[in-house]
Amino acid sequence: MPPLPPVPRFLRRLLTVLAAALLLLLLPAAAREASSASAEITVRVLLPAPFHDATTRELPQFHRDHPGVNLELVRGPLDTDAIQDLAIGSLLLGDTPFDIMMMDVSWMPLFTAAGWLSPLEPYLGAGMLAAMEPGARPGNSFDGHLWRMPYSGDTGLLFWRTDLMPLPPRTTDELVRISRDLQRSGRVRWGYLWQGRQYEGLSCVMLEVIHAFGGRWWNPASGRTELDRPSALQAARWLEDLVKEGITPPSVAGFAENEALQQFAAGEAAFLRNWPYAWKVIENGGGPVVGHVGVAPVVVAPGQEAGGTLGTWGFSLLRGSAHPREAAEAIRWLTGPEMQRSLALNEGYAPTWTALYEDEALQKGAPLLAVQRQALAAGPLLRPPTPLYAQLSDVMQRQANAMITGQSDAVSAMSAAQARSDALIRAMTGTPR
Repeated sequence: MPPLPPVPRFLRRLLTVLAAALLLLLLPAAAREASSASAEITVRVLLPAPFHDATTRELPQFHRDHPGVNLELVRGPLDTDAIQDLAIGSLLLGDTPFDIMMMDVSWMPLFTAAGWLSPLEPYLGAGMLAAMEPGARPGNSFDGHLWRMPYSGDTGLLFWRTDLMPLPPRTTDELVRISRDLQRSGRVRWGYLWQGRQYEGLSCVMLEVIHAFGGRWWNPASGRTELDRPSALQAARWLEDLVKEGITPPSVAGFAENEALQQFAAGEAAFLRNWPYAWKVIENGGGPVVGHVGVAPVVVAPGQEAGGTLGTWGFSLLRGSAHPREAAEAIRWLTGPEMQRSLALNEGYAPTWTALYEDEALQKGAPLLAVQRQALAAGPLLRPPTPLYAQLSDVMQRQANAMITGQSDAVSAMSAAQARSDALIRAMTGTPR
């Protein structure tokens, strides 16, 4: 029997939203039953699966510190696109059962433009971000309001094998040269692993590589993308050549974070692009590279400045929450120094609070702190801060994945991405090119 054809992406997203609607229609009934049995105020939080598991560990402390408030964590899907669809599905119902939503930094322009969020400064104060690392502050406030408190300060990083080289590469040229030498000597099968599947992780990779060659995805002054500029084309050719020349495996076209991480952890490659948590997963996994993995900022073309994608998740207060004050206090606790200390030690996430980076005791238990702080100081990259980002990202993912799989070439893919982005912006805003 031949394999079934893949479900089109738009249909997968529609099915996710419909499933979300069914799930969320059932939640209020369960909530009413719970509230009738207890006089406690219940604050509900929707968050992705891995963050749910990490946060649940600390939940008893919240309940000890906040008597009379029941913080209920609702476990969402693992995939970024799926959790966003679930979130939007709940909000489109008009009476979401959640008080707090965990959001990727790229969602905020859409969610605020749609009127789904409430500002946090009336409850938390206007200076809540002042004690955080400057690189962790972008993407949380605009138009005079604080809409989101970051849970971590994660950026894209380069993982490298300390048993294969004394120092990590700093440039794209060095990475290619070292990869070829190691492959020719038979010490590794592949040089460099990254995320090439058609999903949000590929957009993060493309943002980093375009920046690495001196370009930019989004021009805030013009409100347009710049994907057909020479620097962006050069960036796309570099990724294309990595696959063509065998430095990166063709199977990268199906890699999300976990697939790339597992191959690297198995000793298959010299380099990996991933997020900070990957180091902890590798070290706890018992594979052949345990104890031999270093972490550095992502590579850039010679003469360019480093910058990793800002991948932070954070908590926002949903408009219409029946308990906004208690929900805001829960956000304060969820993003506070003690929670972030636990996340750094147990999960490898990068903190946002400056005091944690200067904590000598924490430095001993979280050895990546210095590199994480360096990456934040380098000026992490924001994905296009526009309510149209989800559509622009989908355009980028489709074209970049077509390039990786050989269905298109770098120039055609980026030219098509620019043309389709232009058409999308014109259609949604009525702005001529």
